[in-house]
Amino acid sequence: MRLKGQGQESPEGSEGAKGRMTLPLALVALISAFGSSFQYGYNVSVINSPAPYMQDFYNKTYLDRTGVPMDGNFQTLLWSLTVSMFPLGGLFGSLMVWPMVNNCGRKGTLLINNLFSMAAAVLMGTSELAKTFEVIILSRVVMGIFAGLASNVVPMFLGEMSPKNLRGAIGVVPQLFITIGILSAQILGLSSILGNAKGWPVLLGLTGIPSLIQLLTLPFFPESPRYLLIQKGNEEQARRALQRLRGREDVDDEIQEMYQEDRSEKEEGQFSVLSLFTFKGLRWQLISIIVMMAGQQLSGVNGVFYYADRIFESAGVASSSIQYVTVSIGAINVVMTLLAVFIVESLGRRILLLAGFLLCSASCAILTLALNLQNTVSWMSYLSIVCVIAYIIGHAIGPSPIPAVMITEMFLQSSRPAAFMVGGSVHWLSNFTVGLVFLYMEAGLGPYSFLIFCAICVATMLYIFFVVPETKNKTFMEINRIMAKRNKVEIQESKELKDSYPLDKQEEKKALSSSEL
Repeated sequence: MRLKGQGQESPEGSEGAKGRMTLPLALVALISAFGSSFQYGYNVSVINSPAPYMQDFYNKTYLDRTGVPMDGNFQTLLWSLTVSMFPLGGLFGSLMVWPMVNNCGRKGTLLINNLFSMAAAVLMGTSELAKTFEVIILSRVVMGIFAGLASNVVPMFLGEMSPKNLRGAIGVVPQLFITIGILSAQILGLSSILGNAKGWPVLLGLTGIPSLIQLLTLPFFPESPRYLLIQKGNEEQARRALQRLRGREDVDDEIQEMYQEDRSEKEEGQFSVLSLFTFKGLRWQLISIIVMMAGQQLSGVNGVFYYADRIFESAGVASSSIQYVTVSIGAINVVMTLLAVFIVESLGRRILLLAGFLLCSASCAILTLALNLQNTVSWMSYLSIVCVIAYIIGHAIGPSPIPAVMITEMFLQSSRPAAFMVGGSVHWLSNFTVGLVFLYMEAGLGPYSFLIFCAICVATMLYIFFVVPETKNKTFMEINRIMAKRNKVEIQESKELKDSYPLDKQEEKKALSSSEL
């Protein structure tokens, strides 16, 4: 058995061996992101275009049943439920992450999750035939559960499969597919395609197709090697999975690193969410993911999207053309996230997060000014368009894709599922809160509501600047050592056994007993 780079590590040699993008790795990233993340994006924006036709359907169904038209307040309540049940379902889905990924594996969870999406797609697609609007509201909860699981499990699954020098790029792929999902729903939702009285049930039902494709193709790809070795203790399967993903026979260096991680965590066991909150050794990691996930959603991205239509209308864009403008914003979002895939490994995570939040805060501040002055200064409405585009670029390169990558990187195998559960819950709770509060904020504060978003962006940016380390091109153990210094905790001696590789069980026992002394 040949171990690479013991004692001295040649960056060229080990990187070259580690970092190739192989076909199986590319396919598993595309299939899991298309089958899961794509639908999260699709369902975020799918009900925006056909909203008037769906509300007519709610009204007509109610009239057919009761003989009286629906009360305006009741209709508003039903529509609010249709919109807000999705993030609420997302919260429920996030709470299921920890038990599911530990018991069913990462790949197993994604496969089971498809059943939620396919059931909801069938129910939404047939709701008009069945003359029931309640089913749509129920299906939005189910789709939310699907998205809550998908938004956490896909980054975890891909992060654990990727070599360290491609982890950031592959980790941004799920967010790329979320933006492609949003764009697809916007294009298909154009009134000339499916965003009309006849087409909306099909538009809602299409979400089942990516799930079906994933259900048929993902079983042919391996489970996460880290899950197989560290949690299932099956070195043979983990080795086979790694050899297939890396496209080479010699994967000893990565197996060795997994054993090192496994051994360093033996005393701690699997973390539950409660033990994650009480464990001093993970304090700053936990605070960091809560700040980044809350900052991502509370930075006003939904508010900017909500305002975009009116901003373009006030700039003189004809109301019939607004939907095409929305599509173009969706396209900018996709292009900038695609850019993030290519630059995250060269520039690093910190730079993208800091630059993204800086651009978002500047855009919010200038947008407040532009919206206040647009009635008096004619060109201000064009400045507000520039601000919206700048904001979307800023959010797409950093705040949107990077936090999920950071959760994968800042936690080791035993604490990662609980960390994703916390990060996911914060994400969906913040999303739900913004959806609930923004309309009231906007009614009370008008354009000044963007100053609140600006302050949140600045606060998140300052936190990242002072606390969050750069994680690019580091192994999970190296990142763990950096964070241990910040947490002021000692890493057990066994964690430092760089060349400890269990050639036989006796050696493993010896290393374990020495760590217990």
